[in-house]
Amino acid sequence: MPATSPASPAHQRRRRRTNRLVALAAGAATVGALAAAALPGSASADEARHQGGQTPGRYQDVQLLSFNDLHGNLEPPAGSSGRVTHVHEDGTTEQINAGGVEYLATHLRTAREGKKYSITAAGGDMVGASPLLSGLFHDEPTIEALNKLDLDVTSVGNHEFDEGARELARLQKGGCHPTDGCYTDEEFEGADFPYLAANVLDERTGKPLLKPYWVWKKKDVKVGFIGVTLEATPDIVSAEGVKGLVFKDEVETINKYARELQKQGVKSIVALVHEGGFPASTSYNYDCDAPGAGDGVSGPIVDIAKNVTPQVDALVTGHTHNAYVCTVPDPAGKPRMVTSAASFGRLYTDTTLTYDRWTGDIARTAVTSANRVVTRDVPKAPDMTELIGKWNTLAAPIGNRAIGHISGDIGNTGTESPLGDLIADAQLAYGKELDPETDLALMNPGGIRAPLTYEAKAGEGDGVVTYAEGFTVQPFANTVNLQDFSGTQLIQVLKEQVSGANAAAPKILQVSSGLTYTLDLTRTGADRVVTDSIRLNGAPVDPAATYRVATNSFLAGGGDGFTTLGQGTNDVVGADDLTALEKYLTANSSAADPIAPPKADRITILN
Repeated sequence: MPATSPASPAHQRRRRRTNRLVALAAGAATVGALAAAALPGSASADEARHQGGQTPGRYQDVQLLSFNDLHGNLEPPAGSSGRVTHVHEDGTTEQINAGGVEYLATHLRTAREGKKYSITAAGGDMVGASPLLSGLFHDEPTIEALNKLDLDVTSVGNHEFDEGARELARLQKGGCHPTDGCYTDEEFEGADFPYLAANVLDERTGKPLLKPYWVWKKKDVKVGFIGVTLEATPDIVSAEGVKGLVFKDEVETINKYARELQKQGVKSIVALVHEGGFPASTSYNYDCDAPGAGDGVSGPIVDIAKNVTPQVDALVTGHTHNAYVCTVPDPAGKPRMVTSAASFGRLYTDTTLTYDRWTGDIARTAVTSANRVVTRDVPKAPDMTELIGKWNTLAAPIGNRAIGHISGDIGNTGTESPLGDLIADAQLAYGKELDPETDLALMNPGGIRAPLTYEAKAGEGDGVVTYAEGFTVQPFANTVNLQDFSGTQLIQVLKEQVSGANAAAPKILQVSSGLTYTLDLTRTGADRVVTDSIRLNGAPVDPAATYRVATNSFLAGGGDGFTTLGQGTNDVVGADDLTALEKYLTANSSAADPIAPPKADRITILN
């Protein structure tokens, strides 16, 4: 399908649509609709045709399939990361296994069948923080899979910048990795689809790093897409990853390019926004519009949606890994669809945009949207199975190596998680190898990407932790750094979890054994960390004393809003954090004596 952008000629690479596979089940869904009213003079847009059936009628349904935050999860995610919650009418819930590109491909191809006008778009973080199968190869396998999925367009997300702007450009344009070279006999071709980065500017030129928008066209129907990532990307990506880049306000940027598209005659516009919200329910099929439109979602995306120009007809969002289909009023007070499909390829959103040929705009009252589950009860897509097998063959010698043993699932969810405690303990132990005077370790929860599951994933045996599983948990290759802080600074670090940049959405650091304190969520701001409760090995933290603290390099640079952690002294840089975890598991577990899940009782939480 032809596409145009302001930055380059029409997207030239031709793609062959893979044959659609017929599935027995299309997956469960949650549906939202802006209005039940029928279109003028038409029972359905696809039926709106002049007599004789030769000339298109006024209205044309355009299918928009979307997903977000895949993070290179080509194989079905394990544990809770591979399930979604379904709520029944009686209020009971069930867990549904979901995800895996072999199944996602089948679901998308089936959904497209019979749809003459169909677009597939994504809301960012397609790559980055990926499991070993993709991450080991700098996410080339995921780009290859997305090409086969016939993805048309995506916004960038913060994780697209994990390896910097040059690597993102390589993923777009192709070519062998500058350090690791080519992994197969064929040179990496890059993405068939455009990455959009309207609010990411080259600091030197002031121009967008990538295309700001893209226009999908078929016959007389055209839909524009504007892509942005969250303005706060520099706060959650390493300084090296965003070096030389400027990230602008999401709303101002979208409105700017919406005006530009309008001037070009493109009246139907979708914003791909890598920023998200927090739903009122953990069930993917909850009613977001109860009791009123958009009442079931909160967070940054709500403010964005309420301020983005009414010229934009729908927002496909992401980043928070949550599922919602909501109608949020635009600045003119008219409801507008805002969607997110969780993460890891467990859901996709099926939206119908009804295009009005007379105006060139979307008839908002006819828009419907549904989050559909990528169930695993459908046939696997053979081309995806072949792709996974090819890259698994290359990864197996590294990934299948056993690095430890566990006696049960070690989860990564909750304010304090068992896996967070384990990783903090591993970094403390490694820190003591570097410097015996190391006192404690702190770990950011966003750096823990998956749980460790007891059940064997392949043929390694129950309770065996492989290098591939460890890589999935900690894929960023951050180093373990040591720094000195005063007791006053350490207390301030803990308070920064719930104040400043983290006041609205707290980021609770995972703490090593020996550090305890009370988190009182009935209070507000920094007072939620109760100063008098902070203890290290049973003793109060002395404001005047010096403490040696181990963190990963992301936190040591002040990431995630922890500015005080960027002010430490006497730095020592160690090996990467996965090496620290591997050393700890190997030293402290065996098949006969596996590690038990930590109790996650170091932080006392008051609600």
